[in-house]
Amino acid sequence: MTAEITAAPEITAKGAQDGVFIDRLYIEGLLEEAKHTGDAEIRRILDKAERFEGLNHIEIASLLAAKDPAHIARIFSIAGKIKRHIYGNRIVLFAPLYVSDYCVNRCSYCSYNCGHDFNRRKLTMDEVREEVKILEQMGHKRIAMEAGEHDEECPIEYILECMKTIYAMKFENGEIRRINVNIAATTVENYRKLKEVGIGTYILFQETYHQPTYEKVHLGGPKRDYAYHLTAFDRAQEGGIDDVGGGVLFGLADPYFEVLALMIHNEHLEQRFNVGFHTISVPRLCPADGISMADFPNLVDDAVFERIVAIIRLAVPFTGMILSTRESHLMRERLLKLGISQISAGSSTGVGGYRQRQLREKSSPQFNINDDRSAPEIISELMDDGFIPSFCTACYRNGRTGDRFMALAKAGQIKNVCLPNALMTLCEYAMDYGDGPFRAKAAAAIARELPGIKNEKTRLRAGENMEKIRRGARDFYF
Repeated sequence: MTAEITAAPEITAKGAQDGVFIDRLYIEGLLEEAKHTGDAEIRRILDKAERFEGLNHIEIASLLAAKDPAHIARIFSIAGKIKRHIYGNRIVLFAPLYVSDYCVNRCSYCSYNCGHDFNRRKLTMDEVREEVKILEQMGHKRIAMEAGEHDEECPIEYILECMKTIYAMKFENGEIRRINVNIAATTVENYRKLKEVGIGTYILFQETYHQPTYEKVHLGGPKRDYAYHLTAFDRAQEGGIDDVGGGVLFGLADPYFEVLALMIHNEHLEQRFNVGFHTISVPRLCPADGISMADFPNLVDDAVFERIVAIIRLAVPFTGMILSTRESHLMRERLLKLGISQISAGSSTGVGGYRQRQLREKSSPQFNINDDRSAPEIISELMDDGFIPSFCTACYRNGRTGDRFMALAKAGQIKNVCLPNALMTLCEYAMDYGDGPFRAKAAAAIARELPGIKNEKTRLRAGENMEKIRRGARDFYF
């Protein structure tokens, strides 16, 4: 690729009309031009990534187009290095909570499509409490609330009531401490309401940035409005939510187009609000009721998917990456080493699904999960693989969000609290939910990792706090 290409900050505004900042023809042209990137330029890009400096979307295009096995091997090597340097062995755990499957949209890839005939429901507040009680018994402290789009059956007031109900619940072993919310694009006023109730991260997937494909798969309903959906994070930021999480549904359009557009979206947010995505999710299209995989010609195979995850990790080294139970046990193990920092555990993807699972009742999930291990099994195996399961919510509770979080992360300071917080939450989990062998495994993992806390004062205090946890105290965090 030549050095004459327009600089990335100018490119992100290219084609912006009525808030739409994704230029399809520009991205397609860049992907084609990137095929001619020379070896020296690719080495320069990889050197930059290895210094944890991140990459702009022009540089990302070159890595997506790279064919030399040596370059590809180095992409994976650097992704692993970034993961270890910035995130260490910590893996944050969460679970989804589906509260309503009513929806007015006709999305061809989603089982909640309003054209599908099944018994829809939304949880009563008592049912919300039942689901949350089960999640707490699994040890979860962080959930992602999910709902279809339906202003009559599931208005913003219902979502707010669910959040207030959950935050009001207190258990012997603690409570849900962070609620992330994944609901349809909405207004600045509604985002302000979510902020006032205590939203963690607002999550929304563009599904596909390729507008012709977007219009093809969104057959009806308000979600069909590409521009309104695309600019949701702008309105969320204007409404005071400075932690936003993006993503695409890989399998709808050309995955390399999606990666570039996702990175341009991130650059847009950084330029306008001084902070990009707090997290990026990487779901792949998978089977669900009423969905035929044969209808989607852009399904992403494992090799391409691994490369996408690795390149995103190089591009945005300080952005959390989320992987759901759409992926198999084996794939999750592989991607944890390449950049994934958050995973769900023991998930149910249906409304009331946790209670139904306990009762062995049939549910109507949004999609089929591929990792059906229980939360304790996943947490235990993470430790077997050398990871530290973390239930930390400290940054949110201490106001380390948005650009404040990113400033600390890029300065290398955030990890000074991440490890001690992870160890203290693991100790708490082991005491509250673990049997004897699990507690012994957790104690060994903590003993192995505790010396890695460089600040002596912090290390000693973390050790003291864990002794207090073993004696019955709870909820320590830096």
